Amino acid sequence: MKNLNRIYFIAVSGLVSILAACHKDSPAPATPTAQRAGVYVLNQGNYGKSNSSLTYYDYTTTSLTADIFSSANGGTQLGALANDAKVYGSKLYITVDQSGVVNILNAKTAKLIKSVSFLNNTVSREPRSLAFYGSNAFVTLYDGNVAVMDTINYNVSKYIAVGRNPEQMVISNGKLYVVNSGGLTFGNPDKTVSVIDLASLTVTKTITVGDDPYAASVDSYGNIYINAYGNYGVTNASLSIINSSTDVVTSKTDFGPGPFVINGDNAYYLSGSKVLTYNVKTGVNGTTNFITDGTTFTNANALNYDPISGEMFVADALNYSTNGMLYAFDKNGKKEYNLATGIIPGTIVFVNK
Repeated sequence: MKNLNRIYFIAVSGLVSILAACHKDSPAPATPTAQRAGVYVLNQGNYGKSNSSLTYYDYTTTSLTADIFSSANGGTQLGALANDAKVYGSKLYITVDQSGVVNILNAKTAKLIKSVSFLNNTVSREPRSLAFYGSNAFVTLYDGNVAVMDTINYNVSKYIAVGRNPEQMVISNGKLYVVNSGGLTFGNPDKTVSVIDLASLTVTKTITVGDDPYAASVDSYGNIYINAYGNYGVTNASLSIINSSTDVVTSKTDFGPGPFVINGDNAYYLSGSKVLTYNVKTGVNGTTNFITDGTTFTNANALNYDPISGEMFVADALNYSTNGMLYAFDKNGKKEYNLATGIIPGTIVFVNK
């Protein structure tokens, strides 16, 4: 989970940040038919240092490339504080917060196609998270905007003003739901979700959720799940559910762990060394650990589920200052292998052949 200056700020305040897992996005609805080529792990790196990296594990050759971005691009570094990565079509998009860029790569080779700057003079506008719809990529910027960038020429056609320090986004029913955290203002977080109509590219509604929301996910029924940290010492971490047909919050409950990775009726989430489930159809929070072989983690901070293989992947940041670890578990919850990653692995992305 990837939290730039905010991770530093929260750490100083004694809070624990949970890093968000990211899904593979594609121009068409995802169907579990393609064969995977491998898995990328985006490593955030340390705050204030340009040591973000991209680890790649090739399924066919069973070979690990510690920093494939650097290897594929003549030693060029990815940048400072990489935050999000998603595959869309044949490309892999990566936001790099402190560097103020979105890097667009060939998804199969990691070769850089284009680096798009998001700067205010020389100051980063802090690109955070990604979402895609049609020919547009949407990028949240910590200055309170969502950038609309085309996926052909990578031109930014519009900036849409939303709330403070926007984080993740999801799409449902022709609308983009943007989580506004306000997370850089300690004691005075935002607590809203901006709803953007994807036809007009305008904000049509602002929905109140829990304090300091940071993650958004959507189920097959069109419901939006918003995980929020809470206001430290004032309000608890929470889970809000939004009906995307009415844009009304149907429930809001105290819920500490998160964020969710949803597959079918199961939403998976990290709770310490456990991977638990929340049934999105019934609202029942499960207590059975997906991991069945006793494997534990030091600081598990990201996960992703592969619906094709039924495998669960968990990233462990270990001590947050040296290389982390990626664990792969089979559909029965037994460890298959573990691999070294870069510093603070925060996003796990699958790529097809």
